[in-house]
Amino acid sequence: MKRYIAFDVETPNARNDRISSIGAAIIENGKIVDTYSSLVNPETYFSSFNIELTGINKEKVKNSPNFKAVWKELEPIFKNGILIAHNATFDMGVLAKCINAYNIKDISDFDYACTVRMSKKCFPTLENHKLNILCDYLNIELDHHKADSDSIACAKIFLECIKRGIEPKNFIKTYKIN
Repeated sequence: MKRYIAFDVETPNARNDRISSIGAAIIENGKIVDTYSSLVNPETYFSSFNIELTGINKEKVKNSPNFKAVWKELEPIFKNGILIAHNATFDMGVLAKCINAYNIKDISDFDYACTVRMSKKCFPTLENHKLNILCDYLNIELDHHKADSDSIACAKIFLECIKRGIEPKNFIKTYKIN
């Protein structure tokens, strides 16, 4: 089995071009083998909606590294596997905007798959495939809108889909950064 990195981002506002928190769960040989999480100073404003949703505000991240510093830790993790996210177009889009905003040049694309798409194929009778609904259905613990918890839940949903016969290779796409 390939190496997969389930990840999730939280954002400070509706522009969705900065990250205030990121979590990742590394999957190897069908198991979660490691996790990563960090608050991120987005160097921008926080909206009241996002503060209420995530519990993250300017005060909480004032001593946290910015995205460029966090990327130095994440890049070796993200470069060596296929990214997995729940509603991947959102997380991939935010990641791409941050990479571009911080002028990070050494990455041009990522292979990725979306657990929303996979779960729709795997659980077609569910009325919706939101992260919290799937976690309830599969009895997966979730502290929703916390990047570390969301990334682990995404990894567990991914593994559950594989266990039920879903082939990840049928869902892998390439996301161009620029």
